[in-house]
Amino acid sequence: MPGGRLTQAERQQIAMGLADNLAYAEIARRLDRPTSTVTREVTRNGGPVGYRADLAHRATQQRTHQRRHAAPQGAQASPQPYGRDAEAVRDYQEALTTVFMTSGLPKMMARVLGCLYTTDTGSLTASELAQRLQVSPASISKAITFLEGLDLVRRERDERRRRERYVVDDDLWYQAMLRSARANDQFIETARQGVGILGADTPAATRLENAARFLDFVSEGLIRAAEQGREVLYTRTETPPDGPDALDQTPAAR
Repeated sequence: MPGGRLTQAERQQIAMGLADNLAYAEIARRLDRPTSTVTREVTRNGGPVGYRADLAHRATQQRTHQRRHAAPQGAQASPQPYGRDAEAVRDYQEALTTVFMTSGLPKMMARVLGCLYTTDTGSLTASELAQRLQVSPASISKAITFLEGLDLVRRERDERRRRERYVVDDDLWYQAMLRSARANDQFIETARQGVGILGADTPAATRLENAARFLDFVSEGLIRAAEQGREVLYTRTETPPDGPDALDQTPAAR
């Protein structure tokens, strides 16, 4: 984050901005901070209605204290490939998790997805996810099932280790776009059924018909754009696998 961690004075400004119904982007502009910093701060500390500057500051200090004491046992204390700064990676993962949460994902599902996206391999086992996130295997299983249903994660069998790996790969974005377009189809069909029931020239029917036409147009454009842009997802960059063997594989060494 530019300027380091938020100060108590900055948190007070955030609280005042929320009280004035300012958008996160405007609050961030006044603080000279990224919008994601303000979004993450508010999301983690009670939301726009429950945010309190003093409680947020105290909670952050407590999390930092707990994290420092837990670091020797947690995966976050492990050396990072490419010479990355472990704390910077952790902060970025939290920011990415917040973006997923603001897009509608529940917190645990967002944490799992953020964890997978910040690995070079794009895949982890359930035990690796549980260790990195310091949560129970049951929480990981529930999150993966939810994410699979949205086509945001897929499973693959690791025969060598005789366990499943959970993967985020290039094609998942394409599949998620198609799923989004298909989800619109159900509303379009239902809306047009309502037109016949409510009467074609009534205000309610007109509203539903306009919504159906709009989503029909958007879905068609979305599918066309996904097909045209699919090849962008397969632009490859060489990255080493995560793990002990990757630590010495800096860009210069390759």
